[in-house]
Amino acid sequence: MRLLPWLPDDLLRRLDDVVSVYGEAMNYRSELLEVRRGYIATHVRRPGFRAVATLTTDGQLAGFGYGYHSAAGQWWHDQVRGALSRPDRRIWLTDCFEVVELHVRPQAQGHGIGAHQLRTLLAQADGATTLLSTPEADEQRSRAWRLYRRFGFVDLLRDFHFPGDERAFAVLGRTLPLPPPDAAGR
Repeated sequence: MRLLPWLPDDLLRRLDDVVSVYGEAMNYRSELLEVRRGYIATHVRRPGFRAVATLTTDGQLAGFGYGYHSAAGQWWHDQVRGALSRPDRRIWLTDCFEVVELHVRPQAQGHGIGAHQLRTLLAQADGATTLLSTPEADEQRSRAWRLYRRFGFVDLLRDFHFPGDERAFAVLGRTLPLPPPDAAGR
């Protein structure tokens, strides 16, 4: 496996693969995936966009992650902003890199790919803080929860419901930059 930084056009060229990995990792229905395809295609043009991809030796996409500078007028940012206290908004959203997606195909999970993708993505990120959201009660997300905790993410919102999704989410954050891998004992 090899991890590569991706430019917006790299992600767009592999959009079918990206949507496939996303669907497998999140176990989403196909009609939801078509909607996500459109969102992803617009996300690549956002300020501060950064992406990474993990490819197998034969070039198959095993995982990917991306994010960008979070700003007012972006749907996720505005939803989270409305739920945070005024002091937390200043701390967490003033100069924030939003980790929008971070996924690994289920059959490739458990081998450190997600951790490598997250570390590489956040090393490229502009911002003083980083935020992400993850489903609260999904057993398949337990690896994701352990990963985020290992990287020092803390709870900002729990049992948060985004419009149009019946599931509860947690919004997690941490400051940037990450410490060097050897400083964190990794």
